[in-house]
Amino acid sequence: MSKKVLVTGANGQLGQSIRKMSGDYPQYDFIYIDIEDLDSTSPAAIEEYFNQKSCDFIINCAAYTAVDKAESDQDLAEAINHLAVKALAEICKQKDMALIHVSTDYVFDGQNFRPYVETDSVAPQSVYGMTKLKGEQAFQNCAAKGAIIRTSWLYSEFGQNFVKTMLRLGVERDKLTVIFDQIGTPTYAGDLAKAILDSLFQLETKTAELYHFSNEGVCSWYDFAKAIFDLRLVSCQVAAIETKDYPTPAKRPHYSLLNKSKIKQDLNLDIPYWRDSLVRCLAALQG
Repeated sequence: MSKKVLVTGANGQLGQSIRKMSGDYPQYDFIYIDIEDLDSTSPAAIEEYFNQKSCDFIINCAAYTAVDKAESDQDLAEAINHLAVKALAEICKQKDMALIHVSTDYVFDGQNFRPYVETDSVAPQSVYGMTKLKGEQAFQNCAAKGAIIRTSWLYSEFGQNFVKTMLRLGVERDKLTVIFDQIGTPTYAGDLAKAILDSLFQLETKTAELYHFSNEGVCSWYDFAKAIFDLRLVSCQVAAIETKDYPTPAKRPHYSLLNKSKIKQDLNLDIPYWRDSLVRCLAALQG
C-alpha cells in the first residue's frame, strides 16, 4: 500500500517541482493543496482539515516569501511562516505523521566567515527571517517526526524568481546593475524536490532534524546574473553594485553560504553544482 504524501503550497516553485517529478516515485500517493484548499493563515482551519484527512508525510512548501513586503505585513508573515508551521507540527506529533518543512538562509545575520552549519547561532535581520526562525523553533519545540531543511536563493521554471526576472529585464534593457556583495548559492527547486523525495523514508525516522541544502558552489547575485546571460546569449551588460547602492525595506545577509556536509552524509545525497543546475532550468524554460 502506497504512503500518502500531502504537499502544501503546491502552486509555489517547490510544490510545482515536486508535482513535476512525482511520477518517478510510484511508491507514494501525492495530494496537492494550496491556499484555496486550506487556509494556512488559520490554525483552526488547519486542525479542522486534518480532523477529516490523514497522511503519512506533509511536505510544507507553503510560505510567505515576499521578503520586503513582510516588513510592513508582519501579521500575515507570522501567520504563514510561524503559526501555521506550529499547527502542522502539533498535528503531526498527535497523529504520528512526519513533517518536512522548508526554511531559509535568512535566519542568519550574514556575518560569518565560513559556510554556516546547522548549529551556528541564528540572528535574522528581517521580518521574513524572524518569522521563518519562529516556525523552525515551533517545530523543534513540538518534537514532531521529520526535518527542517534550510535552503537559499530558490529558483525554477515555475513562478516568479531571479532567473525569470533577469531573462525579462535582459531583453527589455541594454544594461542592468546587480549586487555583488551578497554571497551565497542559488538552489534549483528541482534539485531540492528530488533530495526531499529521495529521502522521505529516512526523514520519517528523524525527530525535528535540522539540515542545510543548496546547490554546490558559491557566487554573488552579480555572478548569478552574468551566468544567466552568458548561458542564454543575452547581450545585456551587467554592472556590479554594492548593497548600499540598492536599498530595500528588508536587510539581507551579506554572506549566507550553507554547509551541506550533514545532509550529504546522513542522507547520502549527491548535490549538483549550481551552474550545471542553472543549465537544466534554462533548458526547461525553453522546452
